[in-house]
Amino acid sequence: MEHRLDRIKKELHAQSYKLTPQREATVRVLLEREEDHLSAEDVYLLVKDKAPEIGLATVYRTLELLTELKVVDKINFGDGVSRYDLRKEGAKHFHHHLVCTECGSVEEIMDDLLEDVEHIVQSQWGFLVKDHRLTFHGICRQCQSKDKTEE
Repeated sequence: MEHRLDRIKKELHAQSYKLTPQREATVRVLLEREEDHLSAEDVYLLVKDKAPEIGLATVYRTLELLTELKVVDKINFGDGVSRYDLRKEGAKHFHHHLVCTECGSVEEIMDDLLEDVEHIVQSQWGFLVKDHRLTFHGICRQCQSKDKTEE
């Protein structure tokens, strides 16, 4: 975790920002709970445990700055809640998600499934793709298994 924190600190410095104690506490929560796709309120509640003096507005500003700097990605799974996901180290693109519409679980796909689509978009439409995101909504394996056993 310290290696990634140091990398994020360098990214902030490269953009003329400092890793303040408040920003560091926020980043540490994101690193510790990387698989959880936390909302700003979730991050705030977890940061309060580490640094009680931090306010919700500070957490929001930090998350927005980290999003702007592409340290985190802001995502919405269709439930009206913005969630924050750390960008994987060395990732060229945002990763993809599988969202279960029954239990709400979220699974990540690290493979870049859209390289061919990007080339088609660029060659046929002359559109330079900078990033993309793909979210599949459906029913996870566990819910499918549960439905079969209930029948």
